[in-house]
Amino acid sequence: MDKIINLPVGRQVFEDIRTENLLYVDKTQYIYELIAGSGIKQFFMSRPRRFGKTLLCWTLDAVFSGRKELFEGLVIEKSDWNWEKHPVIRLDMSAGSFSKGVTAAEKSIKAILRKNAKKLGIKLHTKDELPNQFQRLIEESVEKYGQKAVVIVDEYDNPLLSVIENEKEFKKVREMLRDFYKIIKAEENNLRFAFLTGVTKFSKVSVFSALNNLTDITLDQHFSGICGITQEELEQDFTDYIDKYAVNYNGRENYLEELKDFYNGYRFSKSELTVYNPFGLLNHFNSGEFNAYWFESGTPNFLINLLNNQKVDILTLKNKKVTEDNFRKYDLENMAAIPMLYQAGYLTVSDYNNESKNYTLDYPNTEVRSAFSDELAVKYLKVSGETKDSFIANISEYLFSGDVNSVIELAIKPFMAEIPNNLAIRHEQYFQTIFHIIFNMLGLKCRSEVSTATGRIDSIVETPKYVYCFEFKLNKNAEEALAQIDTKEYLTPYVGTGKTLFKIGVNFNYDERKIEKWLYEKVE
Repeated sequence: MDKIINLPVGRQVFEDIRTENLLYVDKTQYIYELIAGSGIKQFFMSRPRRFGKTLLCWTLDAVFSGRKELFEGLVIEKSDWNWEKHPVIRLDMSAGSFSKGVTAAEKSIKAILRKNAKKLGIKLHTKDELPNQFQRLIEESVEKYGQKAVVIVDEYDNPLLSVIENEKEFKKVREMLRDFYKIIKAEENNLRFAFLTGVTKFSKVSVFSALNNLTDITLDQHFSGICGITQEELEQDFTDYIDKYAVNYNGRENYLEELKDFYNGYRFSKSELTVYNPFGLLNHFNSGEFNAYWFESGTPNFLINLLNNQKVDILTLKNKKVTEDNFRKYDLENMAAIPMLYQAGYLTVSDYNNESKNYTLDYPNTEVRSAFSDELAVKYLKVSGETKDSFIANISEYLFSGDVNSVIELAIKPFMAEIPNNLAIRHEQYFQTIFHIIFNMLGLKCRSEVSTATGRIDSIVETPKYVYCFEFKLNKNAEEALAQIDTKEYLTPYVGTGKTLFKIGVNFNYDERKIEKWLYEKVE
Protein backbone atom coordinates (compact mmCIF):
# COMPACT_ATOMS: atom_id res chain seq x y z
CA MET A 1 0.00 0.00 0.00
CA ASP A 2 1.21 3.54 -0.77
CA LYS A 3 2.02 5.73 2.19
CA ILE A 4 -1.16 7.03 3.81
CA ILE A 5 -1.51 10.79 3.59
CA ASN A 6 -0.87 12.46 6.94
CA LEU A 7 -3.74 13.92 8.93
CA PRO A 8 -3.92 17.62 9.90
CA VAL A 9 -4.55 16.84 13.58
CA GLY A 10 -4.58 20.12 15.48
CA ARG A 11 -3.79 22.08 12.30
CA GLN A 12 -5.96 24.95 11.11
CA VAL A 13 -3.88 27.04 8.69
CA PHE A 14 -4.96 26.25 5.14
CA GLU A 15 -1.63 27.25 3.58
CA ASP A 16 0.31 24.90 5.86
CA ILE A 17 -2.07 22.00 5.28
CA ARG A 18 -1.69 22.37 1.51
CA THR A 19 2.07 23.00 1.36
CA GLU A 20 2.79 20.10 3.73
CA ASN A 21 0.50 17.79 1.72
CA LEU A 22 -1.75 16.98 4.66
CA LEU A 23 -5.23 15.56 4.09
CA TYR A 24 -7.69 18.31 3.15
CA VAL A 25 -11.41 17.71 2.66
CA ASP A 26 -12.36 19.98 -0.25
CA LYS A 27 -14.91 22.57 0.89
CA THR A 28 -14.17 25.07 -1.88
CA GLN A 29 -17.43 24.44 -3.75
CA TYR A 30 -19.25 25.87 -0.73
CA ILE A 31 -16.76 28.74 -0.55
CA TYR A 32 -17.23 29.57 -4.23
CA GLU A 33 -21.01 29.66 -3.82
CA LEU A 34 -20.61 31.90 -0.77
CA ILE A 35 -18.30 34.49 -2.32
CA ALA A 36 -19.41 34.48 -5.98
CA GLY A 37 -23.12 33.93 -5.68
CA SER A 38 -26.02 36.32 -5.10
CA GLY A 39 -24.17 39.60 -4.66
CA ILE A 40 -24.51 39.46 -0.87
CA LYS A 41 -21.12 40.18 0.62
CA GLN A 42 -21.43 40.21 4.43
CA PHE A 43 -22.18 36.94 6.25
CA PHE A 44 -22.42 35.37 9.67
CA MET A 45 -22.30 31.68 10.58
CA SER A 46 -22.25 29.93 13.94
CA ARG A 47 -20.96 26.43 14.58
CA PRO A 48 -19.83 24.61 17.74
CA ARG A 49 -16.20 24.86 18.83
CA ARG A 50 -13.57 22.78 17.00
CA PHE A 51 -15.81 22.33 13.98
CA GLY A 52 -13.54 23.73 11.28
CA LYS A 53 -14.48 27.41 11.53
CA THR A 54 -10.87 28.54 11.84
CA LEU A 55 -9.75 26.44 8.86
CA LEU A 56 -12.63 27.96 6.87
CA CYS A 57 -11.44 31.46 7.82
CA TRP A 58 -7.86 30.67 6.77
CA THR A 59 -9.16 29.25 3.48
CA LEU A 60 -11.15 32.41 2.78
CA ASP A 61 -8.02 34.41 3.57
CA ALA A 62 -6.05 32.44 0.97
CA VAL A 63 -8.78 32.84 -1.66
CA PHE A 64 -8.99 36.62 -1.30
CA SER A 65 -5.21 36.89 -1.10
CA GLY A 66 -5.10 35.46 -4.63
CA ARG A 67 -3.16 32.33 -3.61
CA LYS A 68 -4.38 30.22 -6.53
CA GLU A 69 -1.38 27.88 -6.29
CA LEU A 70 -2.69 26.57 -2.95
CA PHE A 71 -5.92 25.38 -4.57
CA GLU A 72 -4.49 23.13 -7.26
CA GLY A 73 -6.88 20.25 -7.93
CA LEU A 74 -9.67 21.70 -5.79
CA VAL A 75 -13.13 22.66 -7.06
CA ILE A 76 -12.61 26.41 -6.92
CA GLU A 77 -9.42 26.22 -8.98
CA LYS A 78 -11.49 24.86 -11.87
CA SER A 79 -14.11 27.62 -11.55
CA ASP A 80 -14.25 31.08 -13.07
CA TRP A 81 -13.02 32.78 -9.89
CA ASN A 82 -10.76 35.72 -10.91
CA TRP A 83 -8.16 35.42 -8.07
CA GLU A 84 -7.85 39.16 -7.53
CA LYS A 85 -5.69 40.02 -4.56
CA HIS A 86 -7.46 41.98 -1.81
CA PRO A 87 -6.10 43.32 1.47
CA VAL A 88 -7.35 40.78 4.03
CA ILE A 89 -7.94 41.74 7.66
CA ARG A 90 -8.31 38.51 9.63
CA LEU A 91 -9.22 39.03 13.29
CA ASP A 92 -8.63 35.90 15.37
CA MET A 93 -10.59 36.53 18.56
CA SER A 94 -9.69 33.14 20.03
CA ALA A 95 -6.40 34.60 21.29
CA GLY A 96 -6.16 37.24 24.01
CA SER A 97 -6.73 37.97 27.70
CA PHE A 98 -10.48 38.20 27.40
CA SER A 99 -11.32 36.52 30.70
CA LYS A 100 -9.82 39.49 32.59
CA GLY A 101 -12.53 41.94 31.54
CA VAL A 102 -13.08 44.84 29.20
CA THR A 103 -9.77 46.67 29.73
CA ALA A 104 -7.72 43.58 28.92
CA ALA A 105 -10.08 42.75 26.04
CA GLU A 106 -9.51 46.15 24.43
CA LYS A 107 -5.76 45.71 24.70
CA SER A 108 -6.00 42.25 23.14
CA ILE A 109 -8.06 43.47 20.18
CA LYS A 110 -5.70 46.42 19.64
CA ALA A 111 -2.84 43.90 19.48
CA ILE A 112 -4.77 41.90 16.86
CA LEU A 113 -5.28 45.08 14.82
CA ARG A 114 -1.57 45.97 15.08
CA LYS A 115 -0.65 42.51 13.81
CA ASN A 116 -2.88 42.98 10.78
CA ALA A 117 -1.57 46.51 10.21
CA LYS A 118 2.02 45.26 10.24
CA LYS A 119 1.17 42.55 7.71
CA LEU A 120 -0.44 45.12 5.42
CA GLY A 121 2.27 47.75 5.92
CA ILE A 122 -0.04 50.28 7.56
CA LYS A 123 0.73 52.41 10.61
CA LEU A 124 -2.01 52.83 13.21
CA HIS A 125 -2.31 55.61 15.77
CA THR A 126 -2.12 53.63 18.97
CA LYS A 127 -3.83 56.34 21.03
CA ASP A 128 -6.95 56.23 18.86
CA GLU A 129 -10.10 54.58 20.18
CA LEU A 130 -10.55 50.94 19.18
CA PRO A 131 -13.30 51.51 16.56
CA ASN A 132 -11.26 54.35 15.00
CA GLN A 133 -8.22 52.07 14.66
CA PHE A 134 -10.34 49.43 12.95
CA GLN A 135 -11.86 51.98 10.60
CA ARG A 136 -8.44 53.44 9.75
CA LEU A 137 -7.06 49.96 9.04
CA ILE A 138 -9.84 49.26 6.53
CA GLU A 139 -9.70 52.62 4.78
CA GLU A 140 -5.92 52.83 4.47
CA SER A 141 -5.62 49.25 3.24
CA VAL A 142 -8.10 50.07 0.46
CA GLU A 143 -6.17 53.20 -0.43
CA LYS A 144 -2.79 51.44 -0.41
CA TYR A 145 -3.75 48.34 -2.43
CA GLY A 146 -6.35 49.83 -4.74
CA GLN A 147 -8.80 47.02 -3.97
CA LYS A 148 -11.66 46.73 -1.53
CA ALA A 149 -10.75 45.06 1.76
CA VAL A 150 -11.90 41.73 3.16
CA VAL A 151 -12.69 41.36 6.86
CA ILE A 152 -12.77 37.89 8.44
CA VAL A 153 -13.56 37.60 12.16
CA ASP A 154 -12.95 34.21 13.74
CA GLU A 155 -14.66 33.42 17.08
CA TYR A 156 -16.18 36.90 17.26
CA ASP A 157 -17.98 35.96 20.50
CA ASN A 158 -15.00 34.64 22.47
CA PRO A 159 -14.56 37.94 24.37
CA LEU A 160 -18.18 37.61 25.56
CA LEU A 161 -18.11 33.90 26.35
CA SER A 162 -14.92 34.43 28.37
CA VAL A 163 -16.78 36.66 30.86
CA ILE A 164 -20.27 35.19 30.60
CA GLU A 165 -20.42 34.41 34.33
CA ASN A 166 -19.32 37.93 35.28
CA GLU A 167 -22.37 40.10 34.62
CA LYS A 168 -20.65 43.43 35.17
CA GLU A 169 -17.75 42.73 32.81
CA PHE A 170 -20.00 40.99 30.30
CA LYS A 171 -22.06 44.14 29.83
CA LYS A 172 -18.94 46.27 29.43
CA VAL A 173 -17.41 43.91 26.87
CA ARG A 174 -20.73 43.73 25.03
CA GLU A 175 -20.86 47.52 24.65
CA MET A 176 -17.25 47.66 23.55
CA LEU A 177 -17.76 44.97 20.90
CA ARG A 178 -20.94 46.57 19.61
CA ASP A 179 -19.08 49.80 18.91
CA PHE A 180 -16.18 47.86 17.38
CA TYR A 181 -18.13 45.54 15.08
CA LYS A 182 -20.45 48.27 13.80
CA ILE A 183 -17.46 49.54 11.77
CA ILE A 184 -18.02 46.55 9.46
CA LYS A 185 -21.43 47.94 8.56
CA ALA A 186 -20.21 51.53 8.39
CA GLU A 187 -17.41 50.57 5.97
CA GLU A 188 -19.56 48.48 3.65
CA ASN A 189 -18.54 50.60 0.64
CA ASN A 190 -14.87 49.75 1.29
CA LEU A 191 -15.42 46.01 1.77
CA ARG A 192 -15.44 43.32 -0.90
CA PHE A 193 -16.46 40.65 1.63
CA ALA A 194 -17.00 40.23 5.38
CA PHE A 195 -17.42 37.02 7.30
CA LEU A 196 -17.99 36.58 11.03
CA THR A 197 -18.13 33.25 12.76
CA GLY A 198 -18.50 32.07 16.32
CA VAL A 199 -20.37 29.69 18.59
CA THR A 200 -23.37 31.88 19.45
CA LYS A 201 -25.31 34.80 18.05
CA PHE A 202 -25.78 37.46 20.71
CA SER A 203 -28.69 39.41 19.33
CA LYS A 204 -31.35 42.07 19.84
CA VAL A 205 -29.95 44.79 22.14
CA SER A 206 -26.55 43.17 21.96
CA VAL A 207 -23.69 42.98 19.47
CA PHE A 208 -25.81 42.12 16.45
CA SER A 209 -28.03 45.16 16.82
CA ALA A 210 -25.16 47.00 15.11
CA LEU A 211 -24.70 44.27 12.50
CA ASN A 212 -28.22 43.86 11.16
CA ASN A 213 -26.87 43.89 7.59
CA LEU A 214 -25.19 40.48 7.97
CA THR A 215 -26.76 37.51 6.20
CA ASP A 216 -26.97 34.62 8.66
CA ILE A 217 -26.21 31.28 6.94
CA THR A 218 -26.17 29.24 10.16
CA LEU A 219 -29.32 27.28 9.21
CA ASP A 220 -29.00 27.71 5.43
CA GLN A 221 -29.45 24.35 3.71
CA HIS A 222 -26.99 25.29 0.96
CA PHE A 223 -24.17 25.62 3.50
CA SER A 224 -25.07 22.86 5.96
CA GLY A 225 -21.94 20.93 4.97
CA ILE A 226 -19.44 23.81 4.81
CA CYS A 227 -17.98 22.73 8.17
CA GLY A 228 -17.77 19.14 9.37
CA ILE A 229 -17.33 16.00 7.29
CA THR A 230 -20.19 14.36 5.40
CA GLN A 231 -20.58 10.59 5.05
CA GLU A 232 -19.62 10.85 1.38
CA GLU A 233 -16.48 12.83 2.22
CA LEU A 234 -15.58 10.33 4.94
CA GLU A 235 -15.76 7.31 2.65
CA GLN A 236 -14.01 9.09 -0.22
CA ASP A 237 -11.18 10.98 1.52
CA PHE A 238 -10.46 8.69 4.47
CA THR A 239 -10.69 5.34 2.69
CA ASP A 240 -7.09 4.38 3.55
CA TYR A 241 -7.72 4.97 7.25
CA ILE A 242 -11.01 3.09 7.09
CA ASP A 243 -9.23 0.12 5.50
CA LYS A 244 -6.46 0.38 8.08
CA TYR A 245 -8.74 0.08 11.12
CA ALA A 246 -11.73 -1.88 9.78
CA VAL A 247 -10.02 -5.18 10.59
CA ASN A 248 -10.07 -4.20 14.30
CA TYR A 249 -13.82 -3.59 14.26
CA ASN A 250 -15.25 -6.66 12.52
CA GLY A 251 -14.99 -5.40 8.97
CA ARG A 252 -15.59 -2.24 6.96
CA GLU A 253 -19.40 -2.14 7.17
CA ASN A 254 -19.47 -2.60 10.94
CA TYR A 255 -16.65 -0.09 11.39
CA LEU A 256 -18.48 2.55 9.34
CA GLU A 257 -21.58 2.05 11.49
CA GLU A 258 -19.55 2.49 14.66
CA LEU A 259 -17.96 5.67 13.29
CA LYS A 260 -21.36 7.04 12.37
CA ASP A 261 -22.88 6.24 15.74
CA PHE A 262 -19.98 7.74 17.69
CA TYR A 263 -18.98 10.86 15.72
CA ASN A 264 -21.70 11.70 13.15
CA GLY A 265 -25.16 13.16 13.73
CA TYR A 266 -24.63 16.93 13.65
CA ARG A 267 -27.28 18.63 11.55
CA PHE A 268 -27.43 22.35 10.88
CA SER A 269 -30.50 22.94 8.72
CA LYS A 270 -33.88 21.65 7.58
CA SER A 271 -31.95 19.42 5.18
CA GLU A 272 -31.35 15.88 6.42
CA LEU A 273 -27.61 16.16 5.75
CA THR A 274 -25.58 15.26 8.83
CA VAL A 275 -21.87 15.69 9.40
CA TYR A 276 -19.09 14.29 11.55
CA ASN A 277 -17.27 16.44 14.05
CA PRO A 278 -13.86 16.83 12.33
CA PHE A 279 -11.85 17.19 15.53
CA GLY A 280 -13.11 13.91 16.96
CA LEU A 281 -12.85 12.07 13.66
CA LEU A 282 -9.26 13.16 12.93
CA ASN A 283 -8.14 12.25 16.43
CA HIS A 284 -9.84 8.88 16.12
CA PHE A 285 -8.08 8.10 12.83
CA ASN A 286 -4.82 9.23 14.39
CA SER A 287 -5.13 6.72 17.23
CA GLY A 288 -7.66 4.12 16.11
CA GLU A 289 -9.48 4.49 19.44
CA PHE A 290 -13.07 5.59 20.07
CA ASN A 291 -12.68 8.35 22.64
CA ALA A 292 -14.62 11.53 23.40
CA TYR A 293 -11.95 13.77 21.86
CA TRP A 294 -14.23 16.72 21.08
CA PHE A 295 -16.02 16.72 24.41
CA GLU A 296 -12.80 16.39 26.40
CA SER A 297 -11.26 19.37 24.59
CA GLY A 298 -13.32 21.68 26.79
CA THR A 299 -16.76 21.72 28.41
CA PRO A 300 -17.86 25.20 29.56
CA ASN A 301 -18.86 25.12 33.21
CA PHE A 302 -21.44 27.81 32.60
CA LEU A 303 -23.56 25.33 30.59
CA ILE A 304 -23.81 22.90 33.50
CA ASN A 305 -24.50 25.82 35.84
CA LEU A 306 -27.18 27.06 33.44
CA LEU A 307 -28.93 23.68 33.54
CA ASN A 308 -28.88 23.73 37.33
CA ASN A 309 -29.96 27.35 37.69
CA GLN A 310 -32.87 26.97 35.27
CA LYS A 311 -33.91 23.63 36.80
CA VAL A 312 -33.78 21.90 33.42
CA ASP A 313 -34.76 18.24 33.62
CA ILE A 314 -32.13 16.47 31.53
CA LEU A 315 -34.66 13.79 30.60
CA THR A 316 -36.46 16.45 28.55
CA LEU A 317 -33.38 17.29 26.48
CA LYS A 318 -34.14 14.43 24.11
CA ASN A 319 -36.66 15.15 21.35
CA LYS A 320 -36.96 18.78 22.46
CA LYS A 321 -39.24 20.78 20.14
CA VAL A 322 -38.15 24.35 19.36
CA THR A 323 -38.91 27.02 16.80
CA GLU A 324 -36.30 28.81 14.71
CA ASP A 325 -36.71 31.84 16.98
CA ASN A 326 -35.36 29.76 19.86
CA PHE A 327 -32.01 29.60 18.09
CA ARG A 328 -31.71 33.39 18.41
CA LYS A 329 -32.29 33.68 22.17
CA TYR A 330 -28.78 34.47 23.29
CA ASP A 331 -27.93 37.24 25.67
CA LEU A 332 -27.20 37.75 29.31
CA GLU A 333 -30.78 38.86 29.96
CA ASN A 334 -32.25 36.00 27.93
CA MET A 335 -29.92 33.03 28.37
CA ALA A 336 -32.09 29.98 27.71
CA ALA A 337 -30.35 26.65 28.36
CA ILE A 338 -31.69 24.64 25.41
CA PRO A 339 -30.63 27.09 22.66
CA MET A 340 -27.21 27.44 24.31
CA LEU A 341 -26.77 23.66 24.36
CA TYR A 342 -27.63 23.59 20.65
CA GLN A 343 -25.19 26.34 19.71
CA ALA A 344 -22.45 24.77 21.81
CA GLY A 345 -22.88 21.41 20.04
CA TYR A 346 -24.32 19.31 22.86
CA LEU A 347 -27.68 19.15 21.10
CA THR A 348 -28.35 19.17 17.37
CA VAL A 349 -31.26 19.09 14.93
CA SER A 350 -32.67 15.57 14.64
CA ASP A 351 -35.84 16.42 12.71
CA TYR A 352 -37.76 19.27 11.10
CA ASN A 353 -41.53 19.49 10.60
CA ASN A 354 -42.46 21.43 7.47
CA GLU A 355 -46.02 21.97 8.69
CA SER A 356 -45.41 23.16 12.24
CA LYS A 357 -42.02 24.70 11.34
CA ASN A 358 -40.64 23.12 14.51
CA TYR A 359 -37.17 21.68 14.92
CA THR A 360 -36.54 18.63 17.10
CA LEU A 361 -33.29 18.61 19.08
CA ASP A 362 -31.42 15.60 20.44
CA TYR A 363 -27.90 14.52 21.33
CA PRO A 364 -25.95 14.22 18.07
CA ASN A 365 -24.14 10.96 18.81
CA THR A 366 -22.77 8.51 21.36
CA GLU A 367 -19.69 10.61 22.10
CA VAL A 368 -21.70 13.62 23.26
CA ARG A 369 -24.47 11.64 24.97
CA SER A 370 -21.99 9.55 26.94
CA ALA A 371 -19.51 12.31 27.80
CA PHE A 372 -22.23 14.81 28.72
CA SER A 373 -23.79 12.30 31.10
CA ASP A 374 -20.33 11.66 32.54
CA GLU A 375 -19.99 15.39 33.21
CA LEU A 376 -23.47 15.54 34.74
CA ALA A 377 -22.61 12.72 37.14
CA VAL A 378 -19.95 14.90 38.73
CA LYS A 379 -21.60 18.33 38.40
CA TYR A 380 -25.30 17.37 38.71
CA LEU A 381 -25.24 14.36 41.02
CA LYS A 382 -22.20 15.66 42.98
CA VAL A 383 -20.35 12.34 43.09
CA SER A 384 -16.57 12.27 43.08
CA GLY A 385 -14.60 11.52 39.95
CA GLU A 386 -13.06 8.48 41.64
CA THR A 387 -16.49 7.08 42.54
CA LYS A 388 -17.75 7.66 39.02
CA ASP A 389 -14.76 6.00 37.34
CA SER A 390 -14.90 2.96 39.59
CA PHE A 391 -18.63 2.66 39.03
CA ILE A 392 -18.29 2.78 35.24
CA ALA A 393 -15.70 0.01 35.24
CA ASN A 394 -17.84 -2.25 37.43
CA ILE A 395 -21.27 -1.74 35.90
CA SER A 396 -19.92 -2.14 32.36
CA GLU A 397 -18.62 -5.60 33.21
CA TYR A 398 -21.91 -6.63 34.79
CA LEU A 399 -24.15 -5.30 32.00
CA PHE A 400 -22.13 -6.88 29.24
CA SER A 401 -22.17 -10.26 31.01
CA GLY A 402 -25.89 -10.25 31.87
CA ASP A 403 -25.26 -10.21 35.64
CA VAL A 404 -28.37 -8.32 36.77
CA ASN A 405 -27.81 -8.97 40.51
CA SER A 406 -24.39 -7.33 40.42
CA VAL A 407 -25.70 -4.43 38.31
CA ILE A 408 -28.01 -3.45 41.16
CA GLU A 409 -26.29 -4.69 44.32
CA LEU A 410 -22.61 -4.09 43.54
CA ALA A 411 -22.82 -1.10 41.20
CA ILE A 412 -25.99 1.03 41.36
CA LYS A 413 -26.70 0.82 45.09
CA PRO A 414 -23.19 1.92 46.16
CA PHE A 415 -23.19 4.65 43.51
CA MET A 416 -26.51 6.09 44.68
CA ALA A 417 -25.28 6.05 48.26
CA GLU A 418 -22.66 8.61 47.26
CA ILE A 419 -25.27 11.12 46.02
CA PRO A 420 -25.86 13.80 48.69
CA ASN A 421 -29.23 13.44 50.43
CA ASN A 422 -30.14 17.08 49.88
CA LEU A 423 -30.29 16.49 46.12
CA ALA A 424 -33.07 13.92 46.28
CA ILE A 425 -36.49 15.06 45.05
CA ARG A 426 -39.78 13.42 45.98
CA HIS A 427 -40.60 12.50 42.40
CA GLU A 428 -40.15 9.32 40.36
CA GLN A 429 -38.61 11.27 37.51
CA TYR A 430 -35.69 12.34 39.70
CA PHE A 431 -34.68 8.70 40.16
CA GLN A 432 -35.27 8.02 36.47
CA THR A 433 -32.84 10.87 35.77
CA ILE A 434 -30.18 9.21 37.89
CA PHE A 435 -30.50 5.99 35.89
CA HIS A 436 -30.52 7.95 32.64
CA ILE A 437 -27.18 9.55 33.57
CA ILE A 438 -25.77 6.22 34.72
CA PHE A 439 -26.43 4.30 31.51
CA ASN A 440 -25.54 7.12 29.15
CA MET A 441 -22.16 7.48 30.85
CA LEU A 442 -21.35 4.04 29.48
CA GLY A 443 -22.00 4.97 25.87
CA LEU A 444 -24.74 2.35 25.71
CA LYS A 445 -27.96 2.60 23.76
CA CYS A 446 -30.10 4.02 26.52
CA ARG A 447 -33.53 5.55 26.01
CA SER A 448 -35.61 7.09 28.76
CA GLU A 449 -39.33 7.85 28.72
CA VAL A 450 -39.76 5.74 25.56
CA SER A 451 -43.26 6.11 24.10
CA THR A 452 -45.03 2.95 22.95
CA ALA A 453 -48.57 2.18 21.83
CA THR A 454 -49.43 1.09 25.38
CA GLY A 455 -47.49 3.53 27.56
CA ARG A 456 -44.07 4.93 28.42
CA ILE A 457 -41.05 2.79 29.26
CA ASP A 458 -38.92 4.37 31.99
CA SER A 459 -35.60 3.09 30.58
CA ILE A 460 -34.40 0.64 27.94
CA VAL A 461 -30.70 -0.27 27.90
CA GLU A 462 -29.13 -2.32 25.12
CA THR A 463 -25.77 -4.07 24.93
CA PRO A 464 -24.64 -6.33 22.06
CA LYS A 465 -26.15 -9.38 23.77
CA TYR A 466 -28.76 -8.08 26.23
CA VAL A 467 -31.77 -5.75 26.52
CA TYR A 468 -32.71 -4.45 29.96
CA CYS A 469 -36.16 -2.91 30.54
CA PHE A 470 -36.41 -0.88 33.77
CA GLU A 471 -39.59 0.36 35.44
CA PHE A 472 -39.20 2.64 38.47
CA LYS A 473 -41.57 3.30 41.34
CA LEU A 474 -41.31 5.67 44.28
CA ASN A 475 -42.66 4.55 47.67
CA LYS A 476 -44.72 1.80 46.04
CA ASN A 477 -43.45 -1.73 45.32
CA ALA A 478 -41.19 -3.59 42.92
CA GLU A 479 -43.88 -6.17 42.12
CA GLU A 480 -46.11 -3.45 40.67
CA ALA A 481 -43.22 -2.14 38.57
CA LEU A 482 -42.41 -5.59 37.21
CA ALA A 483 -46.07 -6.32 36.43
CA GLN A 484 -46.37 -3.06 34.47
CA ILE A 485 -43.68 -4.22 32.04
CA ASP A 486 -45.78 -7.29 31.27
CA THR A 487 -49.13 -5.47 31.19
CA LYS A 488 -47.85 -2.80 28.82
CA GLU A 489 -45.83 -5.34 26.75
CA TYR A 490 -42.80 -3.06 26.78
CA LEU A 491 -40.40 -5.76 25.58
CA THR A 492 -42.50 -7.00 22.66
CA PRO A 493 -40.52 -4.98 20.04
CA TYR A 494 -37.33 -6.74 21.16
CA VAL A 495 -38.60 -10.30 20.92
CA GLY A 496 -36.88 -12.10 18.06
CA THR A 497 -33.82 -9.81 17.99
CA GLY A 498 -31.57 -12.63 19.17
CA LYS A 499 -30.78 -10.76 22.39
CA THR A 500 -31.51 -11.96 25.93
CA LEU A 501 -34.26 -9.83 27.49
CA PHE A 502 -34.54 -8.82 31.14
CA LYS A 503 -37.39 -6.96 32.84
CA ILE A 504 -36.46 -5.19 36.07
CA GLY A 505 -38.80 -3.53 38.56
CA VAL A 506 -37.27 -1.11 41.06
CA ASN A 507 -38.85 0.66 44.04
CA PHE A 508 -37.19 3.60 45.78
CA ASN A 509 -37.76 4.48 49.41
CA TYR A 510 -37.63 8.27 49.54
CA ASP A 511 -37.24 8.60 53.30
CA GLU A 512 -34.27 6.22 53.37
CA ARG A 513 -32.90 7.56 50.05
CA LYS A 514 -32.22 4.11 48.66
CA ILE A 515 -33.48 1.25 46.51
CA GLU A 516 -35.83 -0.53 48.89
CA LYS A 517 -36.55 -3.55 46.72
CA TRP A 518 -36.00 -4.71 43.19
CA LEU A 519 -37.04 -7.77 41.18
CA TYR A 520 -36.09 -9.08 37.79
CA GLU A 521 -37.15 -11.80 35.39
CA LYS A 522 -35.46 -13.19 32.34
CA VAL A 523 -37.80 -13.37 29.36
CA GLU A 524 -37.74 -16.88 27.98
